[in-house]
Amino acid sequence: MFNTAYDLDALMVPTKAAAIYTAQENSLYITGGLVPMTMISNGSYSAQIPVFAGVTAEELSSGAHDAEDFAAVGVSASKVTIEANIIAARDCIRDLGGVNPADLGRVLGNAVAAKFDQNVSATLSAGGISSTLTTGGSVDTDALFDAAAVIRGNGEMGALVAVLSPAAAAGLMKAIGSAAYAGSDLQNTAMANAYVGSVGGIRVFQSSYMTAQDGCVFGADAARIAMFANVNLEAQRRAAAVGTDIVASLHAGVGLIDGTRAVRLLTA
Repeated sequence: MFNTAYDLDALMVPTKAAAIYTAQENSLYITGGLVPMTMISNGSYSAQIPVFAGVTAEELSSGAHDAEDFAAVGVSASKVTIEANIIAARDCIRDLGGVNPADLGRVLGNAVAAKFDQNVSATLSAGGISSTLTTGGSVDTDALFDAAAVIRGNGEMGALVAVLSPAAAAGLMKAIGSAAYAGSDLQNTAMANAYVGSVGGIRVFQSSYMTAQDGCVFGADAARIAMFANVNLEAQRRAAAVGTDIVASLHAGVGLIDGTRAVRLLTA
């Protein structure tokens, strides 16, 4: 148990482990699994993400292959700059306090993860997303299929993800629980585990920080995370407080890259 500044090892190990584990487990986005991550090199605080314009391939007849060259298509690229801000939460453990260091680590780690997930959810609710589908207050499988059709029509044929608000996710679960899906593997999984999983090739998740709308369906190239330093925890002795400052931090940012590869699901 941590009692004084001379026992920092006993303080840091459980506190740091709990903070990092909690942040990684509770955040949808910090791991980079849903929104791809670009690491920022030392000496910079921003990432420049190239956005390439589409080009049209040329076709030459077989009889002309030895007489003509293909023309240079002139691929052009713009860039989106994403700045990595510092997100942190700090508290102080006093020498004679009765706080469990691991509990404090969990609280601070969750605070950092929650703030970052709020930032990502705000990006996925941004006006830069070119298409919006009105859900009428509930999300069903038709809404997901319609959103996927819009994104596919814009040329995104890769994997798709849906992040829904808790209310929208509950509505989707109710739709899957109806007689229309009776006896299906999707219904059995959803009813047994309260987990939707994949609907029409769209992996479905929910986030309590998706508050501005019912949700968002997006592809991998819709947004990017710029990561300078993932979740960490530091301790420093503060004599004036007769204790030790504990700071959990994350140095990252998120930005919309291509609004045509996402669809907002908006309540009427």
